[in-house]
Amino acid sequence: MSTSVLDRLDLSPNRCFTNLSSAELVERAIAAGEGQLASNGALVCLTGDRTGRSPKDKHLEDAPAIHDKIWWGKVNTPITPAQFEGALEIAVNYLNSRPKVYKFEGYAGADPKHRLGVQVVTEQAWHSLFAQTLFIRQGTKGAGAPVPFKKDWTILNAGKMRLTPEQQAKLNYKSPVLVAQSLTRKIVVIIGTEYAGEMKKSIFYAMNYDMPEAGVFPMHCSCNVDRASGENPALFFGLSGTGKTTLSADPNRALIGDDEHGWSDTGVFNFEGGCYAKCIKLSKTGEPEIWNAIRFGSVLENTVIDPHTRIPDYDSQKYTENTRVTYPVDFIDGAVIPSVCGHPKNVIFLTADAYGVMPPVSKLTPDQAMYYFINGYTSKLAGTEAGVTEPTPNFSPCFGGVFLPRPPVTYAKQLAEKIAKHGANVWLLNTGWTGGAYGTGSRFKLSYTRAFVTAILNGSLAAAKFTPDEVFGLPIPDAVAGVPSEVLHPRRTWKDGAAYDASARKLAQSFRENDRTFDMPESVRAAGPRV
Repeated sequence: MSTSVLDRLDLSPNRCFTNLSSAELVERAIAAGEGQLASNGALVCLTGDRTGRSPKDKHLEDAPAIHDKIWWGKVNTPITPAQFEGALEIAVNYLNSRPKVYKFEGYAGADPKHRLGVQVVTEQAWHSLFAQTLFIRQGTKGAGAPVPFKKDWTILNAGKMRLTPEQQAKLNYKSPVLVAQSLTRKIVVIIGTEYAGEMKKSIFYAMNYDMPEAGVFPMHCSCNVDRASGENPALFFGLSGTGKTTLSADPNRALIGDDEHGWSDTGVFNFEGGCYAKCIKLSKTGEPEIWNAIRFGSVLENTVIDPHTRIPDYDSQKYTENTRVTYPVDFIDGAVIPSVCGHPKNVIFLTADAYGVMPPVSKLTPDQAMYYFINGYTSKLAGTEAGVTEPTPNFSPCFGGVFLPRPPVTYAKQLAEKIAKHGANVWLLNTGWTGGAYGTGSRFKLSYTRAFVTAILNGSLAAAKFTPDEVFGLPIPDAVAGVPSEVLHPRRTWKDGAAYDASARKLAQSFRENDRTFDMPESVRAAGPRV
């Protein structure tokens, strides 16, 4: 397959600025009107009308070498090699027409044995700074011993341009926005969206494809270890809004990473060199580690700042609820660098159940672990999307379905193999609602959730007595230190038991409707809700 189109990209030193320092990139971004400094030193940038990923505009090149390995469907939608080639040519021509571009060369994968070299070419300086914070920079402690850079993947970010009607017609494509990825050419083309998270997630997607064949289990999870000993690793799986970043940023624990990891034969390693945290309603008292990490060299996306004081307003949703901050992982005090650790003793699945019917904490059997991992449940809240007037189930396989090129059962089997081999306990931790559904009940107190995590990590919860929940079959502990006993059993927190029963049956049925879409072992299917 020809790479001649990419070879025409003009990266000559007179117009391409490579691996500039964060200070230089911030200065250039401000001079170009791309962003402004907040009072805490962070660079604040706006991403236009795309304030999150554009999944309907993300497409994978359908090449013969990978076709039979891909989980084709809503997540992985194909474009032809000719369409990809055309998009690549449009992006190259556009970037060549700019007076200057920025290039970042770094790594994905803290374990050198499983590392990918990533080249990111952008028109905007702040996008290059974003790449610098999220990937592993050359010459840093996180990169380890210096070696000549070897490029494995290339990201071309032409996000400021949009496909014209003529270009769309030529590509036989019906949107001005296109995020195209080729697993065989190892190229990502971004057109029409300035949301920087597309760059980060495209490489996670690449790792999700490559790692299983290398014997590594790729995971959409955060990871931390005991701060004093550096031992007792824990994994936190969860979709946005379930507490994955918050719970991993613990003053008593040292951070390995907040979002994407691999579990190899030697242990866990971070795919990234930084963190990408939601900062809506961020407070210094609630999340001090994240608050203190936001400083010069970090990037705030779509966050409102006061025009006079430049103080960020983390409560404002003026541009989006999906406000974000990105910063190098070593901005978190005591983070482990390089970001590697041993095998986890505890694996925690996070769900924010807005129905208010799932137990706050459950110890899963191996079959239950596979079942709840494949389903990847959390809730959409009323009002978060047009037409959503009550909580609705949100199932994302493996707690990261939109990033899975391979069928979900591939990753679930890897999980089962890893927990069996290394004797890890698996837990389902509900950070959602109690005493009723969203709008009636209340969210579990963060102090209770942290008490559950403490009991999991110190081993006391594994020694507890458990009783299966009647609807979901989830084992509920009889007691947890620091948590009222009635909180452990959802039905006891509702004023109307019959209303609880109806809501629980409704959610259980949703699980069953969802699990029918997957090919899974019957013992795993039987570990689901009892309906």
